[in-house]
Amino acid sequence: MYANSGAENVSMSLNFMGRKLRNHTVAPATKQRAWESTDLSQYQDDPVVSTRAVLSHPIVSSEELPGSIPDLREQVQWRRPCNIHNTRLDQDRDRGKIRVFCRIRPLTRAEQAKRYHIIVASLDDYSVILDTPRGPREFQFDKIFNPECTQEEVFTESSGLIQCAIDGFNVCIFAYGHTGSGKTFTMVGDRDRRNPGIIPRTFTKIFEIIQDNESKFEFKVSAYMLELYNERLQDLFVTPTEAFSKRIEIKRDRKGLVFIQGAETKEAASAGELFALFEQGCANRHIAATKMNVESSRSHLIIGIMIESRNLTNGSVSFGKLSLVDLAGSERAAKTGAKDDQLKEANSINKSLSALGDVISALSVEQPHVPYRNNKLTQLMQDSLGGNAKTLMFLNISPSDCNLDETLTSLIYATRVKAITNNAQRNIDSKEIAQLKEVILKLKSGQPVEEDP
Repeated sequence: MYANSGAENVSMSLNFMGRKLRNHTVAPATKQRAWESTDLSQYQDDPVVSTRAVLSHPIVSSEELPGSIPDLREQVQWRRPCNIHNTRLDQDRDRGKIRVFCRIRPLTRAEQAKRYHIIVASLDDYSVILDTPRGPREFQFDKIFNPECTQEEVFTESSGLIQCAIDGFNVCIFAYGHTGSGKTFTMVGDRDRRNPGIIPRTFTKIFEIIQDNESKFEFKVSAYMLELYNERLQDLFVTPTEAFSKRIEIKRDRKGLVFIQGAETKEAASAGELFALFEQGCANRHIAATKMNVESSRSHLIIGIMIESRNLTNGSVSFGKLSLVDLAGSERAAKTGAKDDQLKEANSINKSLSALGDVISALSVEQPHVPYRNNKLTQLMQDSLGGNAKTLMFLNISPSDCNLDETLTSLIYATRVKAITNNAQRNIDSKEIAQLKEVILKLKSGQPVEEDP
């Protein structure tokens, strides 16, 4: 998918930083102010933060920037202890916060051919800097992945959440970014599956954990796979013709967990079976070529994996749900060349992402009313945003100057997501409760129920 990697991208990033930071010095008195993170609090009441407002508040003026790459590295080392303090301490304050990982993709072959420049670089494992016409802007996240990071490294950082789902928690991992920023590569991988992404690696990890614990627990794994296309939920486990006539509804249970009524749910006894179901669903997904992406996803992809585990010692049962979401990219018709049906698709995508932005904006400032019901996408993600879930967002960004506006908007968007607090609770029933639920299900379906002796 990407044209270059490793040392080449590191070199290009350093060249970008050297170009922008040359011939400037830092006064000691301004050192702390110059490198503190951006304060976006003044924009929190705006549903959509304008690029102009952000660009008018650079982190530092040009006179205050380091004079060379060595100076920059010195600043990075100076900032690192502060960064670790901000990231690792204050656990009580940050407990329940949505985690945000930022992944910077390499320049594509097309971008290199057009001689676009790199305007994004990471200062360390937690900070990314974006060069803007008004000066560099810094953003901090829970983890930064450089272009040279491998799929395995990205997955390793997030794989702990899979254990949480098996333990009975509601977990959501979703990818966000503009068209062509690398979301689907992160979540799914490349076309020939040589570099599998989060989703296929998750299938393998689930059954590795199950195999390690099968002497103590009995497991049941099932899944559904949907796409939200032109404001309509479609089941990807059935043919397009069947999906069009099928009625699917979004419901919530007493604990606030989202479940899908009417969707085809299929059991899987191995990672191979789960992957086969995934391949079946992918074949039914809407994909098209645009100017920005040869294979652009024209819908939001939602995979739900339900994991039920029964403790063989005490009979307790836990229910976990792992939601894997590959959001379609925000886009501008003039830039992607969208026409006719693609223009309709783009408008639908942007409408749903705008609704998601409104929800994130409301949650980040703790507004009493959160407009979840304005769109099916926000209804689907209601328990993952401000609800009963452990949630991880992958922010995917382009390093190219041709995508400055989109990258800046995405960085601000993700900064708001970081402010959202969830309240994840384990879904576990005692042996007696589990038995009663089983009886109720049998009665509802008309099955005979054995009487106690």
